[in-house]
Amino acid sequence: MASSTDIPPPPPEALVDKTALTFLNQAPVCAETPAHALDDAITPVERIYMRNNGRIPTKLDAQGWTLRIDGEVEQALDLSLDALKADFETVTYALQMECAGNGRAFFEAETPGEPWSTGAISCAAWTGVRLADVLARARPTAKAVYTAHYGADGSDEEGYPISRGVPIAKALEPHTLLAWTVNGEPLPIAHGFPLRLVIPGWPASVSHKWLRRIWIRDREHDGPRMLGTAYRMPKRPLRPDEPFTDDDMAVMGPMPVRSLITHPADNAAVPLVHPFEIRGHAWAGERTVARVDVSLDGGRVWEEAELDGPANPYAWQHWRLETVLPSPGEYEVLARATDSEGDTQPIGSAPWNPGGYANNAAHRVVLRAG
Repeated sequence: MASSTDIPPPPPEALVDKTALTFLNQAPVCAETPAHALDDAITPVERIYMRNNGRIPTKLDAQGWTLRIDGEVEQALDLSLDALKADFETVTYALQMECAGNGRAFFEAETPGEPWSTGAISCAAWTGVRLADVLARARPTAKAVYTAHYGADGSDEEGYPISRGVPIAKALEPHTLLAWTVNGEPLPIAHGFPLRLVIPGWPASVSHKWLRRIWIRDREHDGPRMLGTAYRMPKRPLRPDEPFTDDDMAVMGPMPVRSLITHPADNAAVPLVHPFEIRGHAWAGERTVARVDVSLDGGRVWEEAELDGPANPYAWQHWRLETVLPSPGEYEVLARATDSEGDTQPIGSAPWNPGGYANNAAHRVVLRAG
């Protein structure tokens, strides 16, 4: 596997229109979106965050592209993009994708990995075919347990920087897509052209870009970024200084409930005495969001916000609260979501873990009145 020092810089075309993003790394390229730039109901392509474990491939040809599905199937398949489009129902869903490390910067004890704050999240309109429909043609055997994903970001010389997978039940969920379009346009190179997986509600690392192969396995996948602490969570609480082994860790599943304040921006000036709107989005992995509460005083008093339902399963939900600030000064505003099973975002950090994952602490912004 190539080290980060061996990874070439991204091709210029991958960074077109990404000026709104905050870049955390260039090799591999990783960039997050400021919260106020995520105010749209559907995230514009230029504001979708970027996360890579290896190089962004070049010289990609949609006409010659094929996807192979093999392993524990009765019929191995080699499918072109034209065949995918012609042979299976095309669907479009608004689907949220979130990096497992979103919020890593807010752990008190540092962990390895990019210091994401709140901007490794998006909810775009993805078009493609259901992976379940394609797998129905391949006919997984009774031994099929897990998928394994491989893309053009790897090579015979370098190996694969990442090869992750999901349980077969998640692969068969009807909102798991093989996508070639985002927001009505062909996938940009930065987001997986010409074909990618979109597996919403789980860490976005399973939504492999530049997809070439899906290997159906008879066991949990053990490819690059599936072992050790990579995208794995403790089975029991761990202190930062506590020893642990691989047996203490398990592969991450659904992402936790989370909310984001997208308006006003952090440190914004707001009107005094006159009503104004605080708004944002909330999402909850495999679940829905049941309520969002907002505090104007750092978490002492809370008021329930108006909350919309999702446009479809796995779309984020929009919320809003009209309020008035009665006196001049600085206000610490928090948003805290509760999901359909009653789990609520913590006010401080989520429990520490060695990978720095799933820190869904309530989002805070400061507003200045007067």
